[in-house]
Amino acid sequence: MQQQISVISLGIADLDRSRRFYVEGFGWSPVFENPEIIFYQMNGFVLGTFRKDALEADMNRRGLLAPGAFSLAHNVREREEVEPLLQRLVDAGGTLLRPADEPLHGGFRGYVADPDDHAWEIAWNPAWAIDANGLVTFGL
Repeated sequence: MQQQISVISLGIADLDRSRRFYVEGFGWSPVFENPEIIFYQMNGFVLGTFRKDALEADMNRRGLLAPGAFSLAHNVREREEVEPLLQRLVDAGGTLLRPADEPLHGGFRGYVADPDDHAWEIAWNPAWAIDANGLVTFGL
């Protein structure tokens, strides 16, 4: 089986509020929108922000917990990009969880939560290459 992820869907409360965070904060462009979901084409997969009630109905599962024990990460090419992006995400409705600092394993990172409390790590890692298409390659 191919090692890949096709779609990640985040349960959210308010599409407009979430859209502001992802469009104004990250600068991403939706590829599809309806009253229940917004899809963003990423580099190799699709990110969906799905109204929580509609996601529960789609899954036939009630009482989904948010945000859950996970974080998503967005790596940048230069160390100097981390703090301005964190600030832009806060300005677009996010909440700063951890100011940027240097973890013991190296690099530079901080955390921000989207308006529905999904945690995003904004990171620069000098060992992780990012190609022209935005594809990240793990490196030590």
